[in-house]
Amino acid sequence: AETDLDLGHYERFTNCVLTRHNNLTSGQVYETVILKERRGDYLGKTVQVIPHVTDVIKNRIRELSDESKYDIVITEIGGTTGDIEGLPFLEAIRQFILEVGPQNVVNMHVTLVPYIKAAHELKTKPTQQSVAKLREIGLQPQVLICRTEKPLDRDVRRKLSMFCSVSEKAVVEERDVEHTIYEVPLTLHAEGLDKLVCDLLHLETPEPDLADWRRFVERTVSPKRRVKIAVVGKYMDVRDAYKSIYESLTHAAASEDCGIDLKLIDAESLEHEIDAQLKDVAGVLVPGGFGVRGIEGKINAARYAREHKIPYLGLCLGMQVATIEFAKNVCGIKDANSTEFQKNTPEPVISLLEEQRGVRNKGASMRLGTWPTKIITGTLAEKIYGDTGVTERHRHRYEFNMKYRDRMNAKGFVISGTSPDGTLAELIELRDHPYFVGCQYHPEFQSKPNKPHPLFKGFIQACLARQTGRATHARADQESPRRVPERELVPQR
Repeated sequence: AETDLDLGHYERFTNCVLTRHNNLTSGQVYETVILKERRGDYLGKTVQVIPHVTDVIKNRIRELSDESKYDIVITEIGGTTGDIEGLPFLEAIRQFILEVGPQNVVNMHVTLVPYIKAAHELKTKPTQQSVAKLREIGLQPQVLICRTEKPLDRDVRRKLSMFCSVSEKAVVEERDVEHTIYEVPLTLHAEGLDKLVCDLLHLETPEPDLADWRRFVERTVSPKRRVKIAVVGKYMDVRDAYKSIYESLTHAAASEDCGIDLKLIDAESLEHEIDAQLKDVAGVLVPGGFGVRGIEGKINAARYAREHKIPYLGLCLGMQVATIEFAKNVCGIKDANSTEFQKNTPEPVISLLEEQRGVRNKGASMRLGTWPTKIITGTLAEKIYGDTGVTERHRHRYEFNMKYRDRMNAKGFVISGTSPDGTLAELIELRDHPYFVGCQYHPEFQSKPNKPHPLFKGFIQACLARQTGRATHARADQESPRRVPERELVPQR
C-alpha cells in the first residue's frame, strides 16, 4: 500500500509490522460510503456524515482490533482541532468511546505550549482553546502531551490542569530533545506516561526494560567514530522525502557504534561536477524516484562509485541507474536506457513490467507491498542476509529486462536475487567490487532501531572498511621516510 509518512514512525518506535489496514484517509472513507450507496446497502436512504461516514470510521478501528488480536489499538487523529476535515473523525471517536465504554479508552491530546522569547514565558492559551474546542465536540482529554521548548514548571502544569480539567500528573511534558528523536521514549518514561496509560486502562504490567533502547540512543548520540555518506537524490529540498532512508542509516550505524555525516547531493549537480563532490565520501547511496530529471547525475554517481571502488547502495531507481550505467560503460551497450526515460529506446535494459502495460490510473496501481525474493547462493547478497529467501516491500512500475542478463553477467554484473519464479530481478551486485549492491525494493521500510536492515548494515560496514583503509594508507604515507631527491645529494659548495 501507499501510506502516510507517520506509519513509519509507528513501526520504528513500536517494533510492529503495519499494513494498509493501519492507514485510513478521508478519501478511503468517502469511497467506501459511495460504493456502499451504489450497491444499495443503504436501501435508498439519504447518505449523511452521521451515521454513514462515522460508521465506516468506527468499523475500520474495530476490524483492526478484531483481525489482529491486538491488546491495544493506537488511533491517531491528525490535523488541528476544529478543522472541518477532521470533524467526522472526532465525532466517530466520541461515538466509539460511548459504545465501548470510557474505561476502555484513553483520550490523549497532543498540544503545543509555545515559548515567547520576548516575555520569557510559556503560553497555555492555545492549549486551553483547543481543549475547549474538543469539549464542544463532546471529547474530554484525559492526558495532555505538551510539546514545548522549555520545561513546564509547577505553575504551568497547575494552570493547564485547572483550565483543561485534567489531572496534574496527566499534564505530560514532551520537551524538544537535543540530539535525536529516539530520546523521546526515554523522556516520556521519565514523565511517567507509560505507567499513567496502564493505570487508566487498568492494565498490570511489569517495569519496562529499556536497557537496549538506552544503549541504542547512547550510540546514536555519542558514537565512537563517524563515517561520511553521500545521498544522491532529486528531492533534496524536502528532507522528509527520504526520511526512512536517513533513519535506516542511523539504525545501521548505531549497530556499529558509528555516527553518520550525511552529504546530501542534488543529482542534477552531478551532471558536471562529480569528483569534487564525491572524492571525500566513504559511501554513495542513490534512493528511489520517478522521472528523467537528475538521471544523468545519478548515473554519474553510480559510475564514480564503481570505478573508484566506493561502497554503493542503490534503492529501486538507484538499482536501475546502476544497471544502465554498467550496460553503457562496461558492456558497450551505448544506447542502454529505461523506457521510463526514453519510451522507444533501442536498448531497453529497464522496461515496464508486463502487468503495467495496460494501466492508466496512476494511484495505487504499481507493484506494491510485500513480495518474496529468492537469493542466489554464493553471492554477496546471501552473505549479507544470511538466508536464501526474504520478503521485502516494493513500489515500482519498471524492472530489469532479463534479455540482457547473460550479456551483462559475462562482464561481472550479477543478479543475486529474483522473484520466486526467476522472471524478475530483485537484487544486483558487481563481482569485482567490495560492495556494489542494488535492490528493486525498499529495504528502508523494514529497518528498526535495534534491528537494522541487513543491506544498510552491510553498506555501513563496507563504508567503515573503506574509510579505515583510506586512513591507514594516509598514515602510512605520512610515516614513510621521505625519499631524498638526487639533486639534494649533490655536495653544496
